[in-house]
Amino acid sequence: MEEIEQTTWKSAWSQSPGPKKRSEYIVLYMKGVCMGSADIIPGVSGGTIALIMGIYQSLLQAIQSFDAQVIRTLLRFELKQALEKLHLRFLLTLVFGIATAVVALSHLIHYLLNSYAVSTWSFFFGLLLASILVIGKGLQKSLGSIVALVLGAILGFVLVGMIPVQTPEESWFVFLCGMFAICAMILPGISGAFILLILGKYEYVTSALKNPFVGESIAIILVFCAGALLGILGFSRILNYFLQNYYNTTIAVLTGLMAGSLRKIWPWKNTLETITIRNKVHVLREENVLPSQYGGEFFVALVLLLIGFAIVLLLEKFAGQKETKNSV
Repeated sequence: MEEIEQTTWKSAWSQSPGPKKRSEYIVLYMKGVCMGSADIIPGVSGGTIALIMGIYQSLLQAIQSFDAQVIRTLLRFELKQALEKLHLRFLLTLVFGIATAVVALSHLIHYLLNSYAVSTWSFFFGLLLASILVIGKGLQKSLGSIVALVLGAILGFVLVGMIPVQTPEESWFVFLCGMFAICAMILPGISGAFILLILGKYEYVTSALKNPFVGESIAIILVFCAGALLGILGFSRILNYFLQNYYNTTIAVLTGLMAGSLRKIWPWKNTLETITIRNKVHVLREENVLPSQYGGEFFVALVLLLIGFAIVLLLEKFAGQKETKNSV
């Protein structure tokens, strides 16, 4: 009997949507690592990476597999039937890759942004610039698309120019931060990390991720993740509705958001206003400027920008066919 039960569970798992071969698991995991790396950078979005690598709509559909029908099935303890419908193989593999990057790279990203700001932002600028061109070239040329693109760019430009604020550290607000940040994380061009900056909780949350097994950190992470879960289950349905019914317009808006967010990651800046929180200086206002000199640092930054640009083109080339409106 036990052998039959195991076979039944295995069959339910194998029938659920997601990677089948070991190589497919590895590729999806690495895409998750790329998304996680982007999500911890203020100004770069994991949604952009998902869109470039052809898993964006699959991600939204996987999130939506947690629907009312599945919940009713779970409440009836029909676990195998629920497993067949959920996209767990896809989600678990991707989330594991994202989590690996977030935990492993938090220290590195902080170090690079503090010690090699111009070079690091140049690399990110190249990534995002190429992403805009790759995604934008698939748009249907029409007046509606142009208007949507411009409106998206204006919205992105305004959002990334908002001034970070000081906010409470109570659990209810951390919960709300999780809701808003996760919505931004799956929007190309709007970084969840930057939303946390605007809400004044970037350092608070990333500090918890640096030491995830300390009691206080565990509480912060759990509350944040609970908010993120509620946010993503709701917002993914809204976004997928627009992709299903207004695909070209939606992609145009998303591309515009990415273009507007270039303002945030321009490498050369002058700081106009700062604030010190917990003995750390945070930038409140800054302005983009041209390089003050064109020496070694400028050429290093230019090379890194081109490398970032080339990486996106290679990702598009080897990620397989780009996701279409009817992809699963």
